[in-house]
Amino acid sequence: MSIYVFALIILGMLAISDLVVGVSNDAVNFLNSSIGSKAAPKYIIMIIASLGMLAGVTFSSGMMEVARKGIFHPELFLMPDLIVLFLAVMLTDIILLDFFNTFGLPTSTTVSIVFELMGAAVAVSLIKISKAGESFSSLVNYINAGKALAIISGILLSIVIAFIIGAIVQFITRFIFTFDFKVRLKRYGAIWGGVALSAIIYFILIKGAKGASFITKETLSWIKSNTWLILLVVFLFCWIIFQLITFFTKVNILKVIVLAGTFALAMAFAANDLVNFIGVPLAGLSSFKVAASGSGFLSQSMEALKEPVRSNTLFLLIAGIIMVLTLWFSKKSRTVTKTELSLGRQEEGVERFGSSPISRTIVRMITSFSEIFQKVIPASWREKTSKRIDQKYYKPVESKDGELTSFDLLRASVNLMVASALIALGTSMKLPLSTTYVTFMVSMGTSFSDRAWGRESAVYRVNGVLTVIGGWFFTALIAFTVSCIFAIAIFYWRVPAVLLILGLAIFLLLRSSRVHKNRMIEEQSMEIFNLKKITDSKSSIDISFEHTGIFIQEVKKYLEAGFDGLFKQNRLKLKAVRRDTKKIQRWANIIIANIFKILRLLQKEDIEDTQGYSYTVGSLQEIAESLRDIILRAYTHIDNNHKGLLKVQIEELEQIKECISNLLGKTSETLMKGKEIDCEFIEKKKKKLNGLVSKFNKNQIERIQDDSSKTRLSILFYGLMWDSQRIAEHTLLLLKIFEETFYFNKTRKK
Repeated sequence: MSIYVFALIILGMLAISDLVVGVSNDAVNFLNSSIGSKAAPKYIIMIIASLGMLAGVTFSSGMMEVARKGIFHPELFLMPDLIVLFLAVMLTDIILLDFFNTFGLPTSTTVSIVFELMGAAVAVSLIKISKAGESFSSLVNYINAGKALAIISGILLSIVIAFIIGAIVQFITRFIFTFDFKVRLKRYGAIWGGVALSAIIYFILIKGAKGASFITKETLSWIKSNTWLILLVVFLFCWIIFQLITFFTKVNILKVIVLAGTFALAMAFAANDLVNFIGVPLAGLSSFKVAASGSGFLSQSMEALKEPVRSNTLFLLIAGIIMVLTLWFSKKSRTVTKTELSLGRQEEGVERFGSSPISRTIVRMITSFSEIFQKVIPASWREKTSKRIDQKYYKPVESKDGELTSFDLLRASVNLMVASALIALGTSMKLPLSTTYVTFMVSMGTSFSDRAWGRESAVYRVNGVLTVIGGWFFTALIAFTVSCIFAIAIFYWRVPAVLLILGLAIFLLLRSSRVHKNRMIEEQSMEIFNLKKITDSKSSIDISFEHTGIFIQEVKKYLEAGFDGLFKQNRLKLKAVRRDTKKIQRWANIIIANIFKILRLLQKEDIEDTQGYSYTVGSLQEIAESLRDIILRAYTHIDNNHKGLLKVQIEELEQIKECISNLLGKTSETLMKGKEIDCEFIEKKKKKLNGLVSKFNKNQIERIQDDSSKTRLSILFYGLMWDSQRIAEHTLLLLKIFEETFYFNKTRKK
């Protein structure tokens, strides 16, 4: 018996770890709308979400049966079989969820737990079938195929339903209120708020009450028989309260709705998803109790697990407290949150994802369909609709921390209302709908209706959505496969296998923490370049030049590292530099995006020389591309094991490198500190570089003629020299713009 007590202790420890990892992944579900719209200070949002989670865990009791009998038929298994199955599931879940959290991709804890249970159950069932000499076709007797198919179908269907309902509700809401909704909010806001909160309360309280561990059957019966009366009272009460708030205070009722929705969605999340984290360990505890209460500890049938059960409220509250603590202190949850916000933000900017052939095809198909649809709809309707949802009236609001909203409060309220309603409905039907699927797809549907996916950003947003959804299917495949392998290993090798897999999990968790830390450092370095506040055009121009100085400083660092790696034929160093220089292009794009923001802010009469802005954009792009070309040429040459540069070529390129490094260093210092330009120094460096390039060009021609420099070396030498010269030319152009166009003509004028 002691070995199974040890197994239960391991399951308990894994439950705590899974709560931490799982909440880090799922916090995105109920925080994004309130954080993205800046409905309140972050600590207020966190407090409300925490209270919602604590309330929600007490509603999740009914969902615990999914882990006990939702995927397999427990009466065909013995307690040792189920302990093996549950250990494999929990170990897989921790590793898998932490992997996705590390890379900031919101995955589905519901999908992972369902397919882990299925994979482990299939593995254990096949082993039992093999030992019993039965046919493999009898596997269908062990697996609850009907229930599993219903769960999987519900999860997949939720993707489509959530997107469509989110898009429709958002379109209707936006059509009524428009982007300039302040006036209309005073007219219709109280009614709309009453409807929104009535829907939230209906699905969360009335539907969710079925699974509550503290609500008696009599109370549940009374709620069910008086549903419409309760809804009417709630609607009238909310309508009156919101109307009074609108008339007598300056409180934005949309903030009240968003915060109430945050509470509701956090509650729905906890009620629906707690089973994903502690359902399996609690099922393991139940199987142990059933075995201990019977006549044969190792031969007792687990048929008792089929009976309905209500979980201990104390266990649920302890789990809720752990979830709340994770919510407050987990750094990985913030990383996952950024992905959804970047895909749903209203304004254009630097996109988190690139494009792909599939996303481009989808965008072309939608564009073609839209053109056909516009021909069918009367012009007057199109014109009216276009005016009602014209996003030129959208004005991002700056919060106290200096950050701008990703979208407005109206969309945030729709996100929360629709998502919480759909999730709570699934909970009431005891279908473990994926909160990640629902909230993510609702958010994507509302952003689609709000025209956030413009022609300039659509391919990137669509590719981001496809990447996330693809990750969900990848989750299902990996969850099934890995849990199957773990179950087989634990079944045959018992304790050594558990300890080995547990050690592997700990190693991967520690490794992923280091990877996440490095990613956070890289993202923080990118945050330096983001202009969060651009209300003052002159100070924003100053900051942009400071950012350009930092950018030039990094270019200098990677240029020197690239040349040194080539001279020493250090392939590993060049590989690392090539990987790191990808962020140079992203930094350049961010600075360019900031310039465009400044241009939108400036009045026509403020722009004396528009060429300065275009030259700045062009120079930043040229510098980034030339650096990338230098590093790629050097790495490709060494990676292909070609002959290294001649000694004389290294000496010449060393002089080029030194000249440009001095130029970049001086430019970086000038731009960052706002110093006056040393014209004599600049002119001297320019003449020196031109002289070196002319001289080395003649030398290289002589080497080609005497055949001392082969074709590949000659191509590499010229490529490096011309790219270096191009970096120098555009760096000098930036200094000229700094002196003539922006700095002295604008920010330094008294």
